[in-house]
Amino acid sequence: MTFDDPFPPVSAAEAAELASLVSGPVLLPGDEGYDAECRLFNLNVRLEPALAVGTVDAADVRAAVSFAARDGRPVTVKTTGHQQVDAARGGVLISTRRMKGIAVDAGRRRVRVEAGVVWQEVIDRAAEVGLAPVSGSAPLVGVAGYTLGGGLSPVLGRSLGYAADHVRSLEVVTADGELRHVTADSDPELFWALLGGKGNFGVVTALEFDLFPLTRFHGGGIHFPGEHLADVLHAWRTWQADMPQEMSSSLAVQRLPPLPELPEPLRGAFVVHVRFAFLGPAPEGDRLIAPLRAAAPVLVDTVGEMPYTAMGAIHLDPPTPMPYYDRTTMLRAFPAEAADKLIELLGPGSHSPLASVEIRMLGGALDHEPAVPNAVSTRGLPFVLFGFGVGSPDQAGFLVGALEEVMKAIEPWADDRRMVNFLSVEEATDPDRLSQAYGPERYRRLTAAKKTYDPTNMFRVNHNILPG
Repeated sequence: MTFDDPFPPVSAAEAAELASLVSGPVLLPGDEGYDAECRLFNLNVRLEPALAVGTVDAADVRAAVSFAARDGRPVTVKTTGHQQVDAARGGVLISTRRMKGIAVDAGRRRVRVEAGVVWQEVIDRAAEVGLAPVSGSAPLVGVAGYTLGGGLSPVLGRSLGYAADHVRSLEVVTADGELRHVTADSDPELFWALLGGKGNFGVVTALEFDLFPLTRFHGGGIHFPGEHLADVLHAWRTWQADMPQEMSSSLAVQRLPPLPELPEPLRGAFVVHVRFAFLGPAPEGDRLIAPLRAAAPVLVDTVGEMPYTAMGAIHLDPPTPMPYYDRTTMLRAFPAEAADKLIELLGPGSHSPLASVEIRMLGGALDHEPAVPNAVSTRGLPFVLFGFGVGSPDQAGFLVGALEEVMKAIEPWADDRRMVNFLSVEEATDPDRLSQAYGPERYRRLTAAKKTYDPTNMFRVNHNILPG
């Protein structure tokens, strides 16, 4: 998605005026620290706002939003920058990474988290009192963006649902510059829209959500040689259908880089990585996993008892920024014919350039509406498929072509709805396709909320929901 930049540059005097009102840095293009403030996780996407504000508290956020509103400038928000859609030229960047407050209430099993916190920080603090959050596969992702997009946990999702389902309150600065404490009782429509509507309705400065009594689980991953993809994929496809909701799993077809930090069997290897997390007794977990362990020769097997603080070791998501292109889809079913399509495009002899194509089993509690409904759109869909290729812009045609080929092949089993947190820069970038991603009825409700809380569409540098 691209936006025209009708705005003049922010003057040094204007920047100084805002700097006098905030505690964090206020940076113009060319200032020392501007590039670091704007750096994103995907190195192929540049962020070039007219002004970058490093906020340290909600008062800073209010000042930055009011500054943008004065000239009608768009506002974009980032913590780690894992899902930035546009360069935001002419706009104001609010960088929340300095907002690091975490307050655990062990008695109520809740935590209040400010907007700059990443999941590992919450995981570690909660573990001190024997609790765990519904965190995602990459523990260095920001809590706020993940949760506002729904939040899919590879450990707790199938047992507890989406992270958004367990939010009790949010503190959000809306387009009018007001800081609101939002609950399902105080602002039911805004509460509903924020949880699943991503960053379309304001700047969330803090969230309060539930924690759960968990310190350890049975999980990890098994790497198989890539030439056994057909055996492993078909075994996993039939195996997952009979699993209890205490078992979560995904499968990724990976062509790993030759990095020295990878163990020798995996360095530069073509592999099938099957991941597991089981919340029951370890012997029962091993019994359930046994058919997959026997599906093909094993390169590396890390499945065993794990502390929740190490849950990032299940998926082994990349921890550092890199240049990549990605695509995603949701599946209504994953029959043998669909598996065969993936084997054809990704298996031995395919010479696929893609670093990873994964399929995650959903279901269980992820299908259930929470006690307080929200805008998460993917309940009832059993799988999400996600792929990415690593490369710079001169490889874009090659990599995007390979991704589109996979998505086209799997289209007969795909659904129009999408998991918002998995959307790429190029996906759902117009109202028709975003309406499909949410479903028409849910999208109409979101546009109505947008008209109420952001009628001028200030928060538009995203997968943008238009005011109704």
